Amino acid sequence: MKRVFNLLVVDESGSMEIIRKQALVGINETLETIRKMQKAHSELEQRVTLITFDSTHRNMFYDNVPADNVRKLSMRDYRPCGGTPLYDAIGMGIAKINAQAAEGDNVLVTIVTDGEENCSEEYSLRMIKNLIEKLKKQGWTFTFIGTDNLDVEAIAADMGIDNHLSFKEDEEGTKKMFACENRSRARYCACVAKGEAMPNGDFFDK
Repeated sequence: MKRVFNLLVVDESGSMEIIRKQALVGINETLETIRKMQKAHSELEQRVTLITFDSTHRNMFYDNVPADNVRKLSMRDYRPCGGTPLYDAIGMGIAKINAQAAEGDNVLVTIVTDGEENCSEEYSLRMIKNLIEKLKKQGWTFTFIGTDNLDVEAIAADMGIDNHLSFKEDEEGTKKMFACENRSRARYCACVAKGEAMPNGDFFDK
């Protein structure tokens, strides 16, 4: 059976407070999409790893859990505060999956943030870019989603990520972004099920 590792790395820094409710709804919709993909493509085993992070903590809600065992997060689970150690959170997630995935597995990494890196201690931009470039050659798919106050394309490019999406940091913008993410995720799973590759840099169905 083919395996799909879904790694979600979601910013929980203080500035996310303004879209806290909609971000939480979006995270839960994404988890639901992964569960639906498990039902739609029974030949694919969907695994979930979810990390939320700020400068005070990194929460690993799910660590390589089967999609059917994933539950919704509540407001208690997602409380934005602190700074944005983006590289550390990405590095931690990649290291986790890298230890679990085998050759031939499919890995989809989704990074959601509304701020730029500002306080990582373990990983630098260069380390992250090197890791991402290496893993893309092994067939991993990376997507970077950021708010429209950031230069999302440039930040993604600096990390070696081809697929990027920017969104307006309000309820409506966040809702649209997660809808697009979930449509694209469903398309990705359909491609994996058929053994087809999605074109590079064409993950998000504009």
